[in-house]
Amino acid sequence: MSTNQIYQKRLEHAKHRVKKIKGFYTHLLIFITINLFFVFLNIENLEPGESYFQIHNFLTLSLWGIGIIIHGLTVFLPSFILGSDWEERKIKKIMEKDKSAWE
Repeated sequence: MSTNQIYQKRLEHAKHRVKKIKGFYTHLLIFITINLFFVFLNIENLEPGESYFQIHNFLTLSLWGIGIIIHGLTVFLPSFILGSDWEERKIKKIMEKDKSAWE
């Protein structure tokens, strides 16, 4: 593989990674914005003497928060656990395994 091909592969991989990170940050920004809106809306609709700490006020935050955590883990954790070159190693292993089927 030539130096230019290696560079192109690294560039594609970096662009894909940046796209995933940007998607997570966009998701996080929307999560924060919408949930702040819900907090203000819930506070505005409280009856006099009613406590804000009720389950229905935290349902969206909790469920969507779990989704945000899962999204973050899928974006940041694989390279932390599996290593930065795991994808390349796995692709090479699968290609070697399937080599006989294609010949």
